Amino acid sequence: MSRWDCTRPWAALLLPPLAWYVFEVGLGSILKVRCASVGNGLGLGWGVASIALCLLAMAIARPCAKRAGDQTPPRAWLSRVALLLAAIFALAIAFQTLAVMIVPPCVG
Repeated sequence: MSRWDCTRPWAALLLPPLAWYVFEVGLGSILKVRCASVGNGLGLGWGVASIALCLLAMAIARPCAKRAGDQTPPRAWLSRVALLLAAIFALAIAFQTLAVMIVPPCVG
């Protein structure tokens, strides 16, 4: 078993929360400096990129969640948890991206 096979579930677990955190902090810091730029497609692009990272985490975790041959049961379980976590964070990012598109960025 390669080293990547051992770290695959952990990478899939850490990527979605990291993508969500960078989405939140990154857009928040840009909003404080120049709020008009967030409404001009930057918010949508950043949201799509963050959801793409969540989909990448799902693609990383899927082979370990299905494979049962030489891997330990905790690795398969961890991969299934990573799939669920990636879906939850992708949903959260999708709703927050929708909110960025609906609410004008310079309100308040």
